[in-house]
Amino acid sequence: MTSKEYLKEMFTLQQKLNDETNGIGWENGYTKNNRMINWKRCIYMESAELIDSFSWKHWKSIDKATDWDNATIEIVDIWHFIMSLLLEDYKVNGKGDLDKLILDVLDVQGFEAFTKEPVTNQSTDIMELINDIESIIHETTGFELDMFDELLKTYFALSRKCGVNLKILYKFYVAKNVLNQFRQDHGYKEGTYKKIWNGKEDNVVMLDFLEGEEAPTIHELYEKLENAYRL
Repeated sequence: MTSKEYLKEMFTLQQKLNDETNGIGWENGYTKNNRMINWKRCIYMESAELIDSFSWKHWKSIDKATDWDNATIEIVDIWHFIMSLLLEDYKVNGKGDLDKLILDVLDVQGFEAFTKEPVTNQSTDIMELINDIESIIHETTGFELDMFDELLKTYFALSRKCGVNLKILYKFYVAKNVLNQFRQDHGYKEGTYKKIWNGKEDNVVMLDFLEGEEAPTIHELYEKLENAYRL
């Protein structure tokens, strides 16, 4: 697959998930249940959760190892909301169709490097990563946001430093998209969904299914989640 194809599939899946979860017309800022949508808040809250993957507390567990698996999940979660913000912006402000949006993302400074091999985790300076994450929080908590020269540029650089490049993002995004759909199908919005399965959080169960050279297809992964959920 080309970089354009990776992006197009992810944006298409995100549009579908948002349409089904929030209702057609969610780009106008409200769900079908008349709840306000704030994608910027989603981004900075997930970014704060990403910080907790690292041992940043000077008073507690200072030798605790970085939870790189959780960092990957949070990187993917942030991407869900960045895509949603972009889809909303292009629809509401008439900036162009999906193909135009994808071309604009491809043109972001640092995207080409994001398609290359990621940085090895062991060579990453943790405090540098936290500074990058806080830059995203700062960018999304202000009134003005440059989504390309600031947000996307920072996000792609941060992801690569965390060991995530375009191919890895795609693999985990598609898997998390399936899990999000599974959650919605099993009562997530109604509050009846069980997030802990046999002592494991559903994110962890999903990661277990992704191990190995051949990742399961969307249908196979949904079936695996269904079987695990019933146990």
